[in-house]
Amino acid sequence: QVQLVESGGGLVQAGGSLRLSCAASRRTFNSYDMGWFRQAPGKEREFVASISWSGGNTYYADSVKGRFTISRDNVKNTVYLQMNSLKNEDTAVYYCAAARFEGSEQINEYEYWGQGTQVTVSS
Repeated sequence: QVQLVESGGGLVQAGGSLRLSCAASRRTFNSYDMGWFRQAPGKEREFVASISWSGGNTYYADSVKGRFTISRDNVKNTVYLQMNSLKNEDTAVYYCAAARFEGSEQINEYEYWGQGTQVTVSS
């Protein structure tokens, strides 16, 4: 079992930045690929970014490419999502998740999920 706890969400003005963190409870964290998803009110949960277990490969949704950066620290059992140039449409609850498959964008391929952290971007 892997427990994931997100932090770093909050209220930010459009054009600003936030960094989300996701701390994992288990030392085998580095055997999992990690992803970030988000869910806006009234919308389905969608893929944002993922990173391979080694950190060598990263994948992004087109909507965040060039603005968001995913990274991980396998010593600290933590994955990060640096979000720059935030837009109103980035407002959502952000979830981190752990998967056995690299590059997955499918929700059902992620085994473990955090509780989410709210990100609100104001005009």
